[in-house]
Amino acid sequence: METEGFLPISREDMEKQNIEQLDFVYVIGDAYVDHPSFGHAIISRVLQAHGFSVGIISQPDWKKDESIAVLGRPRLAFLVTSGNMDSMVNHYFVSKKRRGKDAYTPGGMAGRRPDHAAVVYSNLIRRTFKDVPIILGGIEASLRRLAHYDYWSDSYKRSILLDAGADLISYGMGEKSIVEIAEALDAGLSVKDITFVRGTVYRTQDISSVYEGIVLPSFEDCKAEKSLYAKSFMRQYENTDPFQGKALIEPYPNKMFVVQNPPSEPLSMQEMDDIYDLPYVRAPHPSYEKLGGVPAMAEVKFSLISCRGCFGGCNFCALTFHQGRIVQVRSNESLLRESEWMTVNQYFWGYIHDVGGHNANFMNPSCAKQLQVGVCKNKQCLFPEPCKNLDSSHGDYIDLLQKLRRLPGIKKVFIRSGVRFDYLLQEKSDRFLKEMIQYHVSGLCKVAPEHISDRVLYYMGKPKRQVYDRFVRKYEEYNKKFALRQYLVPYLMSSHPGAGLKEAVELAEYLRDTGHQPEQVQDFYPTPSTLSTVMFYTGTDPRTGEPVFITRNPREKAMQRALMQYKDPGNYELVREALLLCHREDLIGFGPGCLIPPRRMSRTETRGNKEKTAEKMRR
Repeated sequence: METEGFLPISREDMEKQNIEQLDFVYVIGDAYVDHPSFGHAIISRVLQAHGFSVGIISQPDWKKDESIAVLGRPRLAFLVTSGNMDSMVNHYFVSKKRRGKDAYTPGGMAGRRPDHAAVVYSNLIRRTFKDVPIILGGIEASLRRLAHYDYWSDSYKRSILLDAGADLISYGMGEKSIVEIAEALDAGLSVKDITFVRGTVYRTQDISSVYEGIVLPSFEDCKAEKSLYAKSFMRQYENTDPFQGKALIEPYPNKMFVVQNPPSEPLSMQEMDDIYDLPYVRAPHPSYEKLGGVPAMAEVKFSLISCRGCFGGCNFCALTFHQGRIVQVRSNESLLRESEWMTVNQYFWGYIHDVGGHNANFMNPSCAKQLQVGVCKNKQCLFPEPCKNLDSSHGDYIDLLQKLRRLPGIKKVFIRSGVRFDYLLQEKSDRFLKEMIQYHVSGLCKVAPEHISDRVLYYMGKPKRQVYDRFVRKYEEYNKKFALRQYLVPYLMSSHPGAGLKEAVELAEYLRDTGHQPEQVQDFYPTPSTLSTVMFYTGTDPRTGEPVFITRNPREKAMQRALMQYKDPGNYELVREALLLCHREDLIGFGPGCLIPPRRMSRTETRGNKEKTAEKMRR
């Protein structure tokens, strides 16, 4: 088995690379994939580029203490991440039923990591190596860095730092903070004295040295009074900007404090290029081949990550809390270099699957001042209306796409990341929209209106329905102009705070009128550290303090989902019940405006009624 280029995963690998003791041992909940779409690959390669050795322990058996000792005692620290996904989201549907597959595990096998993996791995390390520093990172730790609501246990939990028994959290995108931590440890500083690094969280009993810190309501007070947590979270949300954000202090019993330092400064374009140009093997570890590889690699292997950060401000999304609102981008030259590497890969057939990130068309900060003074503290860039200072230029992105199309060996460049349609519409010339439709849609274009009720969209932080309707008209107009048949795939969500059965029926009527029948529907998933999750837990909008309607009843949640797929015979009883509860009997019948017939019918009856209705329409 050829493992050249990979970081060591065994003592044998360490010997081959002449490493007697590793500086860092990185414990990860995913399979080991040396590709920049995986956080552990980036952090380990960044440390390596700064002269530190890193070994990987992937998916250790948390029931065996010895599984954490296979690479020995690290010289400086253990790094711990649950993986690219939160381990609880990875394991459970929103219904709290177990998922049967794990795309980040060899062969897609489920059950190879524990629930709350970051906590379990850290406790495992602490039992075996009592005095070695433990540094948490990744999405699971980042979104639990302060006290938070845990949906799966329906409880208010303290900072993951305390439950894990770890020393530091490197939150957000941790390239800058992890290097500073590493250099401090290498210089001989005790981990308890590393309290000065931006983008980190630590615990202490002495906050006298915290500069201009904001003291949040205590954990105990927030646990006793949900409205206090809503206020606390809003303070946290307002301090996610690296230029204006302050240190946050969260008190705990026994005179313990958890302190969150201000976020790391955004990466420059050169720093982004340097990170993505590091010598990744860009493949899963070869030991997984006999197990069928790592499914998550399939989509990203021939995709380009062009940006980070998001100024979209969707309330149900954790990107603002994790990556921040300032968009950071790679240069076109760096992306072209990566594309040229793809063209010589033996498995590349000429198709770049995606050019984007969380959103395809966020390719620059939303306004020029952000890189000097940060984002507006109490104002969003796109919601409720686009800011007058918004930079809506798509010129750099169009230039990149055109250069990619001209590369030898490239047949097609797709855009499969969700397109932010409200931002796209701010470009007066429609240049990007036309370019995308002509050259970069794979037959289906993904967009995320999420709902069509303006009431629900307000709680989601999304634009009004009329904005999406305008985008749909333009999309269809240009497809017709270019003689193309390319369809929109709208992502829609049920049971979001503010959404009741009335709004679900409104959405079903929209689907009826547009002829769209979603194959999959998304029920709102309350994940840690989003505004929408705070609404779900507290029943109030943290932005205003006003009450919000919350759907908690499983039956009603099932009805909202069923209404989005009202044509499915298996949903008949749920849809009928919902319509009766809403007094919308007018939607039960055989007319063209009805959602369901008066009773469940056989397939033959259904076909016959459709034919009769069509005949009446012809007359």
